Amino acid sequence: MTDNTRKAARPAIPAAPAGPERAAPAPRRIRLSRGLTPWLFLVAPLALLLTFTYAPIANMAAYSFTDWDGVSPELNWTGTGNYTELLTRSELFEVFFVSGYYLAASAVQIVLALYFATALSFDVRFRNFFKGVLFFPYLINGVAIGFVFLYFFQDGGTLDSVLGLLGIRTDHAWLGTPFSANTSLAGVSVWRYLGLNFVLFLGAIQSVPGELYEAAEIDGASRWHQFRHIIVPGIRPVLSLSVILSVSGSLSVFEIPYIMTGGATGTETFVIQTVKLAFQFNKTGLASAAAVVLLLIVLAVTWVQRRIVPDEKVDLV
Repeated sequence: MTDNTRKAARPAIPAAPAGPERAAPAPRRIRLSRGLTPWLFLVAPLALLLTFTYAPIANMAAYSFTDWDGVSPELNWTGTGNYTELLTRSELFEVFFVSGYYLAASAVQIVLALYFATALSFDVRFRNFFKGVLFFPYLINGVAIGFVFLYFFQDGGTLDSVLGLLGIRTDHAWLGTPFSANTSLAGVSVWRYLGLNFVLFLGAIQSVPGELYEAAEIDGASRWHQFRHIIVPGIRPVLSLSVILSVSGSLSVFEIPYIMTGGATGTETFVIQTVKLAFQFNKTGLASAAAVVLLLIVLAVTWVQRRIVPDEKVDLV
């Protein structure tokens, strides 16, 4: 066999690749398109957010440094005069004491919502019916609720009629004194917003793995122990959110007392006072300063609450 024949008989050995195979980089135009695509979807919501949220807040902050009456095209720069007036006139801040009634009502509301959410998360007869009953008040318009309970608490109204059927005779004016009026209005707020907290707690409880409840029952844990060691740690973030919403809502109560009493008999809240300053006394600059102060108070309370009770990821498994 000749040398040429031997060379032809040898199998061809493929050449080793010079390095690991790499995908060719995408063209610059495609990379740019991929980077811009998420922002294109965000253009509309960001435009709406800036137009209807942050721009009005900026205008409100600007008006708070003027003496604008809300009607005249002319306005004069007053600096911090509106804020000085707010801080020096005690009657403008005394209305915050009314928020104490709603703050106490919020605590009752959270406790009741947590109780009902825990009870209805287990196998209970007619639990879907009770879920609907508890959540239904939150679906009703606040104006309608105000008018309904206005007739409920009036002299000789629904409440007095029910008490009369039970043999309880009373000539008490439920909206006639500051204590009874604020207590009644706070009770209405509990009835209305109980469903919101109830749904939040129920969803959080049902997101806890069911295996934990089964293991707890096998170990002989009672309902109380399951609530204390499984439910409460599992819904801590939602519970913290509910507290923040309740505190901020207590400081900014408006529609129910405004419709039922108009702020009379010591039921005026800070928001009702702000609305009266702007639209009744034509002090839009002072009202804007009051709104800015309320916003700062709510942000400060939220920050303090987040610092005291920070969000901690709880691993129950």
